[in-house]
Amino acid sequence: MTTEAPVLYESKASPNSRRVRIFIAEKGIEIATRAVDLGAKEQFSEAYKAINPRSQVPALVLSDGTTIAEVTAIWRYLEEAYPQRPLLGRDAQTKALVAMWERRAELDGFAAVMEGVRNAAAGLQGRALSGPHGYEQIPEIVARSSKRVANFYDDFNARLTAERFVAGDAYSAADITTLATLDFATNAFRMPVPEHHRALRRWYEEVTARPSASA
Repeated sequence: MTTEAPVLYESKASPNSRRVRIFIAEKGIEIATRAVDLGAKEQFSEAYKAINPRSQVPALVLSDGTTIAEVTAIWRYLEEAYPQRPLLGRDAQTKALVAMWERRAELDGFAAVMEGVRNAAAGLQGRALSGPHGYEQIPEIVARSSKRVANFYDDFNARLTAERFVAGDAYSAADITTLATLDFATNAFRMPVPEHHRALRRWYEEVTARPSASA
């Protein structure tokens, strides 16, 4: 499949797709999008599996037909292709810090919410993990996920007590994953940020005021 310009296959129902949409909005670039209807299980269609055999969104199809999947891989491509307004760091030190904090946000926060939601939702029976393979839900994981999210809130509140943004003094991809995590936890897992986490709530108010937050 070839296109004249990159095309992002995504879904408004996908928090991972949102992470890429926010990144694109922060970059100030235009990328064509194609909606994938997850409710209708379009991700499992033969047409979409020809684009991404893992049946996941988002996926970025380049002009030569190459497909790049996985959020951080798409980010890396966009950062290199559109270097203006860097979101993965400006130099060796800030790149390492952004990578470190984004990874922590993804593993300790985003993944914890995802496993809690996918192991609890009645509509995801047999689909406890996204992708081409089916896995049964493990209800006991949900309680562990709740504890992990609570610890994530504690840890990132402490971090943001000392720093304006997650990775330091500049907005970055680490903030994008953290924002997506908070909204995902609030809307899908019923775990909003506690009132006493003032630093995290201060940060949330600042980043949600950015135009990209509505992407």
